[in-house]
Amino acid sequence: MRLEGRCVLLRVFIGESDHYGGKPLYQAILEKARALGLSGGTVFKGMLGFGAHSKIHTAKILRLSEDLPVVVEIVDTEENVGKILPFLDAVIKEGLITKEAANVVFYRPDGPKG
Repeated sequence: MRLEGRCVLLRVFIGESDHYGGKPLYQAILEKARALGLSGGTVFKGMLGFGAHSKIHTAKILRLSEDLPVVVEIVDTEENVGKILPFLDAVIKEGLITKEAANVVFYRPDGPKG
């Protein structure tokens, strides 16, 4: 699949300790995106953050177990991004989803031409 022009950036804000189907939720989201044929996705782990409950989550050396913030980003067409929204609605118990316009300059899944 080749993307260019107007697309959508989907961001899913969840916690590192969130799970679905016996695996981390961020992994389940990426696997679902892949199964639906979306162009790709990336998971980012935050070092510090807070959410609706205003509790600070931080990565400190002395703490072994933290619920650090995680962001899953997916860029694809509006139509393709719409395919994963029902799944996200079903599996995210606490989190935030944003969707915004993204202008894709180029996406080369097969590598550069030439």
